[in-house]
Amino acid sequence: MPRLWPRGGLWRHGDFLKLWSAETISVFGSQLGGFALPLVAIITLDVSAFQVSALFVVEFAPFLLISLPAGVWVDRLPRRPILILGDVGRAAALATVPLAYAFDVLTIWQLYGVGFFVGICTVFFDVAYQSYLPSLVDRTQLVEGNSRLEVSRSASQLAGPALAGLLVDLMRAPLVIALDAVSFLVSAAFLGRIRKREEGIPTRAQRKEAGASMRTELGEGLRWVLGNRYLRTIALSTATFNLFGSMMFAILGVYLIRGLGMSPALMGLIFAISQAGYLIGALTANRISAWVGVGPAIVLGALCGVAQLLVPLAPQDARASVPYLIASGLIVSFGVVLYNITQLSLRQAITPERLQGRMNSVIRFIVWGVMPVGQLTGGAIATQFDLRTAIWVGAIGTAIAWVPVLVGPVRSLRAVPEGPAEEAVRLAETEGEALMPGPFPQPEEP
Repeated sequence: MPRLWPRGGLWRHGDFLKLWSAETISVFGSQLGGFALPLVAIITLDVSAFQVSALFVVEFAPFLLISLPAGVWVDRLPRRPILILGDVGRAAALATVPLAYAFDVLTIWQLYGVGFFVGICTVFFDVAYQSYLPSLVDRTQLVEGNSRLEVSRSASQLAGPALAGLLVDLMRAPLVIALDAVSFLVSAAFLGRIRKREEGIPTRAQRKEAGASMRTELGEGLRWVLGNRYLRTIALSTATFNLFGSMMFAILGVYLIRGLGMSPALMGLIFAISQAGYLIGALTANRISAWVGVGPAIVLGALCGVAQLLVPLAPQDARASVPYLIASGLIVSFGVVLYNITQLSLRQAITPERLQGRMNSVIRFIVWGVMPVGQLTGGAIATQFDLRTAIWVGAIGTAIAWVPVLVGPVRSLRAVPEGPAEEAVRLAETEGEALMPGPFPQPEEP
């Protein structure tokens, strides 16, 4: 009799399957909302390119403003309730958009407010989410777990834009956002069913006895990331890619719709086809890293960013540009997933459990918190010069983002460590001595 359900690995891990289900539903809904929200500004409200880029700035501003303290709170508190509250908060905020649209009172300022609040919830959710997996599964299962979670994200990025573009054409962008709100509620319901108790969460009395404060705990997290040569090299490379990539992304929708004359449906279809690379990367990342080694896999993933140059090289015609846009998306999306799965598993494996939240928040602060700068710069360049010039600047920057991981120590790493290195633990636990060796390289990041 054929097996109806795989038996190996995490397929029999009930709590992981609930986390996976929650993530799958949430990311599919987020693809709808993430595609539709800027279209509300572009089509429904007909605002300028700079105002559209400002919307992205507002959405990512919380990563700059609260990522660091969020990491401290995630290490202090149970992470599952943070995940649930993050989902419920985002659902409530997004639901106000179709409601305001129904009463004809929707403004760009409301979109800014919704984007900012959703960003706050996302900061806490993402830091807790990446910190929760190591407490839910064994460290030897981290690559497998991250790969399965990335499969869902990749599948959503493959099917989501095409579906979102079609739905926007059929039912208008504000109503599509309502579907995203519902997905967050369903995700919260799955998270609420996880039963495994988290271990190692310090009590208030324990923190007081240890003399822990927001400042000291935050400093410990900063020293851990900036003092670890693998973590700071990864942060620099990722931040460089995100800086210039956000310049492109902030005005890409405006460029395709107004510059090339594309319809939302065609734009969504191009994104869907081009992002098949996400799914391919998620399905092959484990094998590639085992074949060539962890470090070379990270370098290979980052090197794929060179394909962003195909976007400004594409002909200035909607139909003629399609092959260029699809090829760029396929290569870059494959590289992003290969890079993300491998470097995230490495980060989780070399970081002690009690520092997972702060490690993730510091990395997020560096690589996401700088994105508003890139988005605002992209809008400013597009306004001062033109849309294509902004696309060119972003493409050139992302094309060189692989250099830090190539010249740094990451490239020589062959396997993900099974646990935190002794030297790494000592570095994290030694007060006053855990200082980074030399100045942290300042990336030109978003």
